[in-house]
Amino acid sequence: MLSMTCRLFLILVSSLIASSAMGQDSSLLGLPALTSSIAENGESTTYSLSLQILVLMTVLTVVPSIVLGMTAFTRIIIVLSILRQALGTQQTPPNQVLIAIALFITFYVMNPIFEVIYDTAVNPYLEGILTPQVALTKATSILKEFMVANTRIDTMNMFAEMAGEGPFEDTQAIPLSIVLPSFITSELKTAFEIGFLIFLPFLVIDIVIASILMSLGMMMLSPMLISLPFKLLLFVLVDGWAMTIGSLSSTFVVG
Repeated sequence: MLSMTCRLFLILVSSLIASSAMGQDSSLLGLPALTSSIAENGESTTYSLSLQILVLMTVLTVVPSIVLGMTAFTRIIIVLSILRQALGTQQTPPNQVLIAIALFITFYVMNPIFEVIYDTAVNPYLEGILTPQVALTKATSILKEFMVANTRIDTMNMFAEMAGEGPFEDTQAIPLSIVLPSFITSELKTAFEIGFLIFLPFLVIDIVIASILMSLGMMMLSPMLISLPFKLLLFVLVDGWAMTIGSLSSTFVVG
């Protein structure tokens, strides 16, 4: 069964495309159609382009930025990249697999948030209860609460002081112009802290292997080549992937 996020995206895309393809006069978003007339051989031909398609294409271009900057994706992909570098496996797993893992974990972490957005904003909008502006405001408010809950207070205060705003009464009073850079900066710091802790045991293995090779006089032999099997063995024995992903998922404040 598809997750709530996938269902939400499919509903929006299918409804927009179906409405435009059937040439409905009433727009799903309440926007009129663009019409143009071109004369050919004395006859007038009218072409209609619904603004729904323009809105759909705009949303599709904004979605990657939303996934990168307003969800848990940034912290997850950075930690996984540092883990791969600590293991010394070069391009294994490859970038495509690493991004796929990060996306799936992001959907897992953000699923409670997406369910609330669907229940309070998207579903009422699809049923005609809420206008697009109200639905967008509700969805943005829910995402803002998630970002503020996972943002460091000192980072938030720094951007507020730079903008000359604050103090704020509550989280909803903080503008997105402060929440977004504060959240992404806080995520970068947290990701590198977690990556440092992950890197330490593998660094110890590299130092031990290098010391042993130096004591045996094997200075021409690469320590990385010898330490790689030991690092992989240690990572497999402690069930490193499950431990890393589980611990990383638990670092987020959801709800």
